[in-house]
Amino acid sequence: MSEYTHPLADAEFVLSELVDFDSLCADMGQEDINSELASVILSEAGKLGSGVWAPLNKVGDLQHPKMIEKDGGPGVQETAGFAQAYQEYVEGGWASLTGAEEFGGQNLPNVLGSAVNEVWHTANMAFALCPLLSQGAIESISHHGSEHLQQSYLPKMLSGEWPGTMNLTEPDAGTDLAAVKTKAVPNGDHYLISGQKIFITWGDHQMTDNIVHLVLARLPDAPAGVKGISLFIVPKFNLDENGEPGERNDAYCVSLEHKLGIHGSPTCVMSFGDNGGAKGYLVGEAHKGLSYMFTMMNHARQGVGLQGLAISEGSYQHALAYAKERLQGTNKDGSRFTIMKFPDVRRMLMQMKSSTEAMRALCLVAAAEIDRGNSARSELFTPIVKGWCTELSQELTYLGTQIHGGMGFVEETGSAQFYRDARILTIYEGTTGVQALDLVGRKTLVNQGESLGELLDEITADLAKFSAMGGHFTLAAKQCQAALECAVAARQWLLDTAPDDKNAAGSASVNFMMLFGYLCGGWLMAKSAMQAKAKLEAGEGNSEFLNAKLISAQFFCEHMVVRTQACFASITAGSESIMALPEDAF
Repeated sequence: MSEYTHPLADAEFVLSELVDFDSLCADMGQEDINSELASVILSEAGKLGSGVWAPLNKVGDLQHPKMIEKDGGPGVQETAGFAQAYQEYVEGGWASLTGAEEFGGQNLPNVLGSAVNEVWHTANMAFALCPLLSQGAIESISHHGSEHLQQSYLPKMLSGEWPGTMNLTEPDAGTDLAAVKTKAVPNGDHYLISGQKIFITWGDHQMTDNIVHLVLARLPDAPAGVKGISLFIVPKFNLDENGEPGERNDAYCVSLEHKLGIHGSPTCVMSFGDNGGAKGYLVGEAHKGLSYMFTMMNHARQGVGLQGLAISEGSYQHALAYAKERLQGTNKDGSRFTIMKFPDVRRMLMQMKSSTEAMRALCLVAAAEIDRGNSARSELFTPIVKGWCTELSQELTYLGTQIHGGMGFVEETGSAQFYRDARILTIYEGTTGVQALDLVGRKTLVNQGESLGELLDEITADLAKFSAMGGHFTLAAKQCQAALECAVAARQWLLDTAPDDKNAAGSASVNFMMLFGYLCGGWLMAKSAMQAKAKLEAGEGNSEFLNAKLISAQFFCEHMVVRTQACFASITAGSESIMALPEDAF
């Protein structure tokens, strides 16, 4: 994608009208931060994204990272141009936006950081994965690392000088982390780490003078299962007496995965300890590594949901530009017209436009709940943001390619890259099924649906106001109300059925999650419509944007929210036919 325009107006609208950014900042004791400053930051991010990162998107897709010999062992050479782009990112202070001031961060709200992250992922998702993983690593070390580890690593990580990675998966331990075999043996003031990790995003490159790996491993006396996993910092270069990169650590990328998409992002097989042991440093307490890693993973899960939004936005912009230029048809006077005239093309574009707006609203509202310290609500939103947004991105990027017709199947037009890159989003940081099980299990059944009930009460109150709008929104409000009724009934069905049917929760989980995704999207688009209407009546804001927002909200509520009814029908069909066929009959 060589051209990209940041949807600044919509991001500003969500921050102002749905998040109430100024009040949020005041509640956080940050009165010097406001919507005006946020707009400036987003505008500047858009310049870097469109001017520097986006032109490299296609370059990374075609010119993949390569294995090289470096520092006495195997290493990775990133795509040409990426190092300079990353340096501009670091010099601009972008890595430190939401970091703690004591380590050199700017202490800006998480929701603003999320809005900025959308810029990077829309412009160049493969490249943006590097800072995304770093942000998660910073979260984990900030919450669980000792003061010494924090002082040693966080200042450089917050500046962006040292990016971080997450090392969980092994050849025999994917989602089942209880099977982790990587070892950590005590050796003086550190541990010697040995083992192999796979699918390590940006596990090695030459863009920085160090990389901070967070690695799950087992101590010799570790209990079996997930209770025996510890977390370690394993730097690419060990630190010298001055805290600077010194000798090369025994942690190397030994091969690169060949992938369907995100080609510009090196996905590494990492080998630790082939030459005697990689030096590692225990984070927090022994045997509590999995809970520490989940601090990083939960941050990443909302980040991946945001990627679903971003890749859909990129595909939409690409498809819209094509639709406005592609001539197909002749008027009576002999003049040609573009495919924008066709209702079905308009349907697909409206589906892309309205859905990206709904996803943006959900992603930023969920991010703001972290700033508010509302852990119950942010934890509830996390699997919905990750699962629903990434699943919907599969459909939206498909539509982007469909709008191109046959040219969409040709790589040179660029649409196919969005489609391919989006495919990973439903898989990493926990598949769609994992997110759905998290929602029905740890976020619903474990507390008898209390958190979900509180969300439904809030949605109920807002949709009652939406129904009062009438006019063009009569049908939209009716569809939202039907979706709400499905959600209330689905929650009750789960609470009633799961205790007696061990397969009920797992069988219903994905449809349950998707139902709440569409409901939350419709709820926030309904709130957007009410706010847009109020601003128009007050003579405030950009009338062209606000009128478009009304139409987009109407479309989403009429055409997308109705999918909740199909989800509900599948949920209540139960697990019988899903589990009836014997394993050997498949």
